Amino acid sequence: MGQFLDAALERSLQAERCGALVPLETEVVPLAGCEPFVLRRLLSETPKHLRSAGPKPNPFLPWDPALEVACLSREHVLILNKFPVQRGHVLLIPQRWQPQSGWLSPLDWQALAAVEADTPGLWFFNSCAAAGASQPHRHLQLLPRQASEPSCPLAAACVEQLQGQQQAWPWNYRLSPRLHAGTGDAAAELLELYHRHQSELGLGAPHQQPQPQHPYNLILEPNWFMTVVRTREHWAGMSINALGFAGCLLITPESDTAWLQQHGPMALLAAVAGSSR
Repeated sequence: MGQFLDAALERSLQAERCGALVPLETEVVPLAGCEPFVLRRLLSETPKHLRSAGPKPNPFLPWDPALEVACLSREHVLILNKFPVQRGHVLLIPQRWQPQSGWLSPLDWQALAAVEADTPGLWFFNSCAAAGASQPHRHLQLLPRQASEPSCPLAAACVEQLQGQQQAWPWNYRLSPRLHAGTGDAAAELLELYHRHQSELGLGAPHQQPQPQHPYNLILEPNWFMTVVRTREHWAGMSINALGFAGCLLITPESDTAWLQQHGPMALLAAVAGSSR
């Protein structure tokens, strides 16, 4: 795999021993009619970031040194997700305060491209609390993947859409192919796709608005880049972040699984995303 994943796994062992890392225990829930979505039931105590609460402290300024994987530059650092469902789940964060609700910068995309060139996988971003973000300090998230492993349950459907073999989903989003992942042109391509999607979806532009005009999610992997406009964070007792649009749902004690089984995951996503235009 890559040196960043190796470092993340080694750091995970150390951090778990000292209590800095708190892996969440889950089990896969087979729910008829929900394929190809993967549903996991949370068996551990619900972590604070999934509970409704008041203002949250910033755990990234400063970040816990026990969770640090690599200092990428004077601007960015790679740290472990404190409450991972998957081993090696890392966060790319700026070393100085940057708001989650602000525009992602060229430096953010340069840092992401540098990590991806070594350790590919599924990246996702929740633009604010209404899009599933648990913290106000900017953080992009990576779930590393092996070369032969699908990035997410909906990866094949995304490729089929790009090839014209599947109908578009009924919400407001953009899905584009990536041609330069892992190359020196990756950062520029990512920045161009990000700005183009934001403009086409009515989210605005950095030179016109101080921040995007609506909540949104980003999901990307080496073959494609997707942006989804959001209208709300919860539905049927389920908290939906960007991973929902990748085909991954987390069931907690508050989740209405009867509603989910009756209506299906696509209706759940349609309920929290803007309708297509």
